[in-house]
Amino acid sequence: MNDYIAAMLFFLPAGVANMSPVLANKLPIIKDWNTPIDFGKKWHGKRILGDNKRVRGIIFGTLMGGLTSLIVSKLNVNTVVTLEPFWVGCLLGFGALLGDAVESFFKRQRDIVPGQSWFPFDQTDYIFGGLILILPFVELPLWVIITIFVIYFGLHLVVSYLAYLLNLKDKPI
Repeated sequence: MNDYIAAMLFFLPAGVANMSPVLANKLPIIKDWNTPIDFGKKWHGKRILGDNKRVRGIIFGTLMGGLTSLIVSKLNVNTVVTLEPFWVGCLLGFGALLGDAVESFFKRQRDIVPGQSWFPFDQTDYIFGGLILILPFVELPLWVIITIFVIYFGLHLVVSYLAYLLNLKDKPI
């Protein structure tokens, strides 16, 4: 059981980073940094990423991923990496947000309204992004990758539904 908990804690920085841009929108000073990642540019007549993807979210989420990894490393659990925890967390966090941005690009090109769910891509984009960015640096067994997918896909659904019940989201998924 400890191995599954270690796998879950290893990927926690990506999960935290994925949620962090929402928090960055509420923080004084940071919330005023409104530069969109795509700088308002279009591709084939459509916004590349849209207004919801901002530089502040990428930077804040990446740093939150790094800080989360530092905190997790202090728990002394059986970790699956020996790299510097802060940088592992930053890579996982940046990867998660990059995966979300790539998925947003495809949503814009398919005329899916920002905020509308695109199941199951909205629930897995950050998982793919985080794993793709970290795998060149860390060898993860297949069971760890599968565990991460199962846990974080499920957590995304549960957290989204709770946010809906708390009136933080308009739709349950």
